[in-house]
Amino acid sequence: MQRTEQMTAWLASHLAPGFTQAALVDDGSSRRYFRITLADGSTRVAMDAPPASNDCRPFVALSALLKPAVRVPAVLAQDLEQGFLLLEDVGREDLLTALKASDESAAQRHYLAAIDTLVALQRVDATSLPDYDAATMNADLDRFAEWYAARHLGKPLAGDDLALWERSRALLVLRAQAQGKVLIHFDFHSRNLMAGDPPGVLDFQDARRGPVGYDLASLLKDMYIHWPEDFRLDLCIRYWEKARRAGLPVPEAFDAFYADFEWMGVFRHVRSLGTFARLVHRDGKPRYIDDMPVALGYLRETCARYGELHPLYKLINRLTEFVPGVGYTF
Repeated sequence: MQRTEQMTAWLASHLAPGFTQAALVDDGSSRRYFRITLADGSTRVAMDAPPASNDCRPFVALSALLKPAVRVPAVLAQDLEQGFLLLEDVGREDLLTALKASDESAAQRHYLAAIDTLVALQRVDATSLPDYDAATMNADLDRFAEWYAARHLGKPLAGDDLALWERSRALLVLRAQAQGKVLIHFDFHSRNLMAGDPPGVLDFQDARRGPVGYDLASLLKDMYIHWPEDFRLDLCIRYWEKARRAGLPVPEAFDAFYADFEWMGVFRHVRSLGTFARLVHRDGKPRYIDDMPVALGYLRETCARYGELHPLYKLINRLTEFVPGVGYTF
């Protein structure tokens, strides 16, 4: 019996007859999602997470942990052995779709709602979650060398370039580890938020305790949609003000916080280039190639500004055969 048939049979044991199911766009994992429409017109979402490559227990536990603070789907039924979950439906339009139909004024309203949700999420006690420690960060960043440089570009790092990469990686990890620690969603971006006030939050099963700037960088330096820097800066200030009032561990001075935010963006974009390349070449998902140029654009924008990041800036430009124009250093 195919997985879809198994899931349908499982759903039939929990739902009244007459429901229908429609596949939703998949994410970067082996999980699949289906919107379930009941006979009365109400909807649910079913998750198919094959146990060989997924463990649903973190999702179930985190749903319970986050539910009092933010709008995450409640788990209505579960079969952990088969890897099936029946979930509350927290929205039909993701934030990315809403933003693409918005001007800056409407987009700002969406982002301010997302920032309120982020602050609420970061106030949740993260002591029970794993730390995003230095060893894990190093391993995550090394996907850039293994999958992006070597596999995707066909340019394995060696000699001076390898030494430069290792110094840059160590510097990014050092700066990330120096930030205050909170609960981080780990993929808090427009594809994992459902439009609304408050927005629905999805794909939170990898949440952990990590740098306070990580999720904000994911949101405002999103690789799926790009906004002008002055727009991002205004939202960053608004987050910082809310975070300070909420007692979150952000720097007292905004310029120090903004530098942390910028460095966290570099960390995330380097990591994401490696992850995207792995999704393309290992998992057969070529659509992620389309998201690489935005990540590279953010990297060039930020690395050109900070003297400590100039070596990484030059390495990325050599690897991608990019000739920069005039840059400015802070």
